[in-house]
Amino acid sequence: MVDMESFRDEPLGYLLHRVTAALRAEVAAAVLEPAELAAPEYLCLRMLARSPKSNAQLAREAQVSPQAMNKVVRELQERGLVTRPATVSSGRSLPATLTREGATVLARLDPEVVQAEDRVLANLGEQDRRELRRLLVAVGSPPRRDNHSRVR
Repeated sequence: MVDMESFRDEPLGYLLHRVTAALRAEVAAAVLEPAELAAPEYLCLRMLARSPKSNAQLAREAQVSPQAMNKVVRELQERGLVTRPATVSSGRSLPATLTREGATVLARLDPEVVQAEDRVLANLGEQDRRELRRLLVAVGSPPRRDNHSRVR
């Protein structure tokens, strides 16, 4: 059991960093490295699974520079996991989209990622895991305009 008193005064950012570091290490070692993917590449695939995005949108969402994201997208393009049109009819944005192969890779990796997450969260029961996920979604969502609303 974890001694909660020793972490009572730790900043939330520090605690989230510890969890993120543990998750990233486990997912990288158990899932991504065998698939020859880096964490930024997996993150990019995950973002594109939700909807096509421009390089600038991907970079903002991943909190990296556009140059760094462009490198990631190019590597994924070379592997056939992502595609971008050579030209667009209007504007300057070249939205990247997940290819069928990219979607297949994600579908194969997702159950393995869940297993890696389960290993990291082994100290929590199923109900606590669901509650943690619910709270993280609530905290990571844009704030409501109503200042009196709370997560229930």
